[in-house]
Order: sequence, then structure tokens, then C-alpha cells
Amino acid sequence: MDPTKRLILAAVIAFGFFAVYDFFFIESRTPPPSTTQEEKATPDAQPASPAAPIARDEPSVSEVSGSPDPQVGTTLAESGRAAVTVQTAISTIEIDDLGRIQQVYLSDAIFTGADLQQLSLLDPSQPRPLEVRFTDRSLNDLAFNTPHSVSATELDARQAPQQLQMVQELGGTTLTRTFTFYPEGNYDLHLQLSQPAEYFITNGYRPIAETDPMTVQGSLIHQYSGSVETIREGKAKGTEAFRQAGMVSSFDRYYATLLYNYDDYFDVYVNRILGSDPLPFVRGLPQMELGGYIGPKYYTTLQAIHPELTAAIEYGFFTFLSKPLFWTLDWIHGYVPNWGWSIVLFTILVKILLFPLAHKGMIGMAKLKDIAPKMKELQAKYKDDKQKLQVHMMELYKKHGANPLGGCLPLLLQIPIFFAVYRVLINAIELKGASWFYVADLSATDPYFILPVLMGATMYLQQRLTPTTFTDPMQEKIFRWLPIIFTFFFIFFPAGLVLYWLVNNLVSIVHQYWINKRLEAAKAAAIRAAHHEKD
Repeated sequence: MDPTKRLILAAVIAFGFFAVYDFFFIESRTPPPSTTQEEKATPDAQPASPAAPIARDEPSVSEVSGSPDPQVGTTLAESGRAAVTVQTAISTIEIDDLGRIQQVYLSDAIFTGADLQQLSLLDPSQPRPLEVRFTDRSLNDLAFNTPHSVSATELDARQAPQQLQMVQELGGTTLTRTFTFYPEGNYDLHLQLSQPAEYFITNGYRPIAETDPMTVQGSLIHQYSGSVETIREGKAKGTEAFRQAGMVSSFDRYYATLLYNYDDYFDVYVNRILGSDPLPFVRGLPQMELGGYIGPKYYTTLQAIHPELTAAIEYGFFTFLSKPLFWTLDWIHGYVPNWGWSIVLFTILVKILLFPLAHKGMIGMAKLKDIAPKMKELQAKYKDDKQKLQVHMMELYKKHGANPLGGCLPLLLQIPIFFAVYRVLINAIELKGASWFYVADLSATDPYFILPVLMGATMYLQQRLTPTTFTDPMQEKIFRWLPIIFTFFFIFFPAGLVLYWLVNNLVSIVHQYWINKRLEAAKAAAIRAAHHEKD
């Protein structure tokens, strides 16, 4: 394969990765339809338990059976009603009389819609956070039909922690839930059973406030070993068991519902609902301490609650690169309070770090362009003898100090960095509501499409400045169409991501212009020297 085809391949890989990965490997999902009230009241159906009784040293787990809606088989016309309202500094939390978190509304103005209504995070028709399921069927039926007594119906935890106790009498068994709610939106939960009974508690189905086909959604488990296991929507097997977990999360693009305890690790069983969506359960103990949080995945918020909780921020395949890149962006934002300008400076910093690779690639392309006419002559001369053509081409490369991979390899080495930055900017809730000039929200698309158009224009200008070695007119036409194709796709991307790409192009244009001027000066000097020597 000649250098021209390698260059096109590199560009196609960069473009194709975005298109294929985002539209085929990350499923676009719509919120599941709610179950009708008639289905909820079916008397013969029973709430599914996540597993048969399991010994602590047995790794086996059976999947949830029956209807995916946890309300099936319960008389929710009489139970499951809102019982307690908790105000925190970031949210309003509603708890029903079965001890489950019924809904969470975010308080900040950036989370309100055009109707000025607070953003709600949970789908009430799906399994709710803190739902307890007993493996004893009769005890489970009783638990789903017996409301808790509560110590208070309203709590104000906006300034200081507040406690709540909920007690459920289940025949000869008493389940006591003791909460401590904190201003940051997190809570501590102490579960106590008056006598041993096997049960599981879930952190609930994932939030539905921000679903996006370009981001990962589902559940993840952070284990004692430090590894993070992610189970995407549509990929749950219903048989996964994870030992010694410190945190379990169900999440969409920007929000998560968490249960955690990094002092006393627990077991997590991931079952499936709605076909193949994950629903995690924590195996309960007669006395159990858990921390919880439902809200935005702000890095600083999660770190303040517990440093390990930052593992809940998931970037997909490039997490190992994206995390340090986000730390760098967040560090810059600590000095530059505007996220737009932070992205500009971050982009310049990334370009500086990649300068050696980019510089080598640009010089390599320039050398290949210089010998392109001679390569074309060799291709015409030895078109019927591929072996001789390769020999003479290698001699040509050696004579002029050119490398057939000199332009493409540095570009390919930069691609993982570009994709890691892409994942950071498309998943960073910090950009939500962040303004920059006329852009009111860097997490949303540019309302006037100015940034995508400028990005396409700078990409075209960069192409005009970049040396090429095309010998096939059709290949050149395809390459010239790339700015238009990229502009079309970037129209739908968050403005913060487009801003990064625009600044990246501008810095590359300055770099390429500087290299071109240096090479032209060097050639002019060589010509003058040759004439001087001839004279």
C-alpha cells in the first residue's frame, strides 16, 4: 500500500471510529414503556426475587424471573405512596411507604426545562432505589404490601444532616431503615432485621434524565481489586455475580444512583430486565451499613463524598486515557473559571504535548510530497513489475530521507488521544449550563451552528496547507469531501467538543504554516547555494 492510501486509511479510521463506535456499539435506547395499572394489579403475579438463597461462598446466581416491573403483584393502589420528602442542597428526594426512593428532583436552575420544572431523574415504572426483595416468597409478598411507619414526613437537610427512621413490621420480622441525609445529596443507610432472613437491596434502574446514543448507559461495579466492570444496556446476561464490591452504580450520560461501602465490601448480583438491561442487587445482611447517592456525576461532588466514587464516571474503552485528561482539564478550570476558555487552553496544552508526533508527521508528509513526481514516474515505469517497483521506491525513500510511514504513523498514534478527549467532553456534566460567548450551554449543540461551520472551514484550510501525495484523482476528491462530512456530524455534537476540535484545527494550521515557511526557506537557501557553487 502506497503512502497516499495509508493517509486515506488513517483519515477513514479516525472518521469511521466515531461513526461505527457511536452508532453501532453504543445502543440508542428509548425509555421503556410504563406498565399499565391493570398489569400492576394482577393478583396471580408475584414480585420476583433476585436469586434463590445463596451461601456466602457460592458464586452462582439465578436471574430475575417474571415481569420486569417490580410493582407487579403488589397492591400499589394502597401502598407504595409518597411518605417522606427530604430537601438537600442539590435535590428533593421522595421516599414511598415501602422504603424506596420514589423520585429525585434536582434543584439547580441549570436542571430546569423551558417549563421551569425541576428535572426528575427516575422512571417510576421501573425498580426503585432501595427496594428490598426477600427470597422467602411469603415474606416478600408481605413486604410489598406493608407500609412503613416513619419518624417524620418532611426533612430539611439543606444546611445540616438529618435523620429518618422507617420501620416495617412483617409478621415476626421487623425491618428497620435508619437514614442520615446530608446537604450534598448523599445519605447513610443502616438496615437491621430483627431476625435473619435472606434479602437483596437494589440501587435501582438507571436514571433516564439524559440518554444519548453517543454515551454508555447501564450499570457498573467497582471492586476491591480496583477494577471497574461495566454492563451496558442491552448486554446483561442475568447471571453475573461480583464479590467484594465497594460501589455499584446505575447510570445514564450525566446522572447515577449509587450504593457503596468501602469499609465493608459487599456482593453484587446483576440481573436483567426489559430484555437485557442490567439491574444490580446488593446481597443484604441482618445488619448492614450502606452509603448512597442519586444525582449528577460531578467529579468534585463524588470525590468530596468519597474519593473512590469517582470510579462512577465512565468513559468507555478509553477510560484509562480519559481520566488523566479530565484531571488536567479540571486543573486548568481551577485557574480559569470559564469552561470554554479552559477547553481552549486544554486543547493548546494537548497540542504542545503531541507536538513531537505532529511535527514529525508534517515533516514526513512534506518529504513524501517532494518525491511524489518521482514516485509517479517509477509507478509508470515498473507498473508490470511490482518487485522492482518496491526496490526502487525504497531506494528513493532512502536517498531523500523519507519514510513511507512518516506522515501516517504519527497521525495514527494521536488518534487514541483524540478519542479520549472526545469521551471526556461528551460525558462531562461540568459543561452543562456552562456558557462561552454566545453559547449558553457547552453540553448542548451550538444553537446557531457557528462552531461546526468554523470547524469545517478550518479543516478545509488545514487540508489546503497540508502536503499531499495523491496520484488518484478519485482519492483526492474523497479526501476533499471530509470537511463537509465532518461538519455535518459535528452539528449534532456538544458545543464544547466542537470548540475543542476548532481550536485543535487552528493550532494545527499555525503549526503547518510555520513548517511550510521553514521548508520553503530551506529550499530557497539550497537553490541559492547550488547557484553560488555553480558560479
